[in-house]
Amino acid sequence: MGRGKLRIYLGAAPGVGKTYAMLSEAHRRVERGTDCVVAFVEHHDRPRTEVLLHGLEQVTRKRLEYRGGVFPEMDLDAVLARRPHVALVDELAHTNIPGSRNAKRWQDVEELLAAGVDVISTVNIQHLESLGDVVESITGVRQQETVPDEVVRRADQVELVDMSPEALRRRMAHGNIYLPDKVDAALSNYFRPGNLTALRELALLWVADRVDAYLTQYRSEHRVSAIWGSRERIVVGLTGGPEGRTLIRRGARLAEKGAGGEVLAVYISRSDGLTSASPKELAVQRTLVEDLGGTFHHVVGDDIPAALLDFARGVNATQIVLGSSRRKAWQYVFGPGVGATVARESGPDLDVHIVTHEEVAKGRGLPVARDTRLGRSRRVWGWLVGVAGPPALAALLSAVDLGLANDMLLFLALTVAAALLGGLFPALASAAVGSLLLNYYYTPPVHRWTIADPKNIVAIVIFVAVGAAVASVVDLAARRTHQAARLRAESEILSFLAGSVLRGETGLEDLLERVRETFGMESAALLERASDVAPWTCAGRVGQGRPVERPDQADVDVPGR
Repeated sequence: MGRGKLRIYLGAAPGVGKTYAMLSEAHRRVERGTDCVVAFVEHHDRPRTEVLLHGLEQVTRKRLEYRGGVFPEMDLDAVLARRPHVALVDELAHTNIPGSRNAKRWQDVEELLAAGVDVISTVNIQHLESLGDVVESITGVRQQETVPDEVVRRADQVELVDMSPEALRRRMAHGNIYLPDKVDAALSNYFRPGNLTALRELALLWVADRVDAYLTQYRSEHRVSAIWGSRERIVVGLTGGPEGRTLIRRGARLAEKGAGGEVLAVYISRSDGLTSASPKELAVQRTLVEDLGGTFHHVVGDDIPAALLDFARGVNATQIVLGSSRRKAWQYVFGPGVGATVARESGPDLDVHIVTHEEVAKGRGLPVARDTRLGRSRRVWGWLVGVAGPPALAALLSAVDLGLANDMLLFLALTVAAALLGGLFPALASAAVGSLLLNYYYTPPVHRWTIADPKNIVAIVIFVAVGAAVASVVDLAARRTHQAARLRAESEILSFLAGSVLRGETGLEDLLERVRETFGMESAALLERASDVAPWTCAGRVGQGRPVERPDQADVDVPGR
């Protein structure tokens, strides 16, 4: 039998009707013929709730002695022995009496789910562990009984039981929640309108995030790439320049215009480490966007517009905010720029805002770490110089006689230039073409592919060897500096991921999701084993890609220690 399913009724405060809704659902299931039992339900002497227990099978509670008193608790063993299809377990965050098998009721629920029993439970928003400090700041009361957020997030269904603060206070005043002698104190303390409104907002926002997670999962499973504008989500593209602060604030203002708007600032770095954005400036911008209620993301991608659009579509964004180009007018001959490319390829469902700032038209972009890699343009120029340069030089030298030694030095200079521009292969091509031309045009007998004087053979061999040696040195230096740049880029990414832990994202799934997002992966998993001969086990996994059981089944595997 597979794992059971968990359904949770979530409320903002006591008395909104969670237990009533749970018992009503139980009656509907019993009427449909479902085997449903009450494992533990606390009606708190509320008549309407108590009436709903009639007609439902109840598992006898276990009574435990503690400090001179006798307390009823759910008899987990009895429920497992009864093995119903559905079990009703009230108050998920409840702390069990010492002597129980588990310290918390949610741990009892986990055992029932593992045994294949479906569970329907209840919990209030103030009992979520991550909201303890927030609730205390609102109500002045620290909740002692909490449940880990992950337990509630893993539920197959979370249903919000909502009630306006005014209606809840009327229920309280009519004696439908607490006994009459406690009503006045409750209404003037915990159940103040401001408290109830704030708790209600917390519950609504938590459920909205849960719904958004369901939507993201559905879009991923069904390969939906189109933008569904169910919620205003603004992506702010950052370059690491100081104008990023302006863009973040503009994105935050756009988000405020829509209900539940969200800001996601993203910095896209080249995988080769060529960009030289200031880590200090990025740290300032990360702090700013988080202070404004947004999130900061770091993504690796060599094609900046494509990576930005992929990220925006992946998070179901509705708008992108970019800064106006720093390019001067003449620099547009190199291409349309990131902003224009993103606007052209964004499609009809993704709006692009180009925001002006103080750095507009002051230069093409941020400083670039030069000579860290032989880029495409350098390689192209290297091949042009290496292949087309020697014939052009031969044509120029045909009009003047400088002697074989000077001719060889000029061809050698051309080979060195090809090496400095394009690296090894353009230089070798230049050396080969140059040696053939020297042989044909300048080495007696001319206009023939033979060499009469052996000294000229030695000179041409030395010419080719020097050209190859220079090209090898340039190529090796480029590789070493490229490796250093990649290591720098990797260290920046590791620093960013480590910062996620410092910012409270301590869950394994949170870290794996950061890794998956940063490197644009479909899924990410952490595999571990106790020894070199032990089988692999999956410690955590995120994303919708195919599951892997061994590292060799993954597209990319990285060993960890």
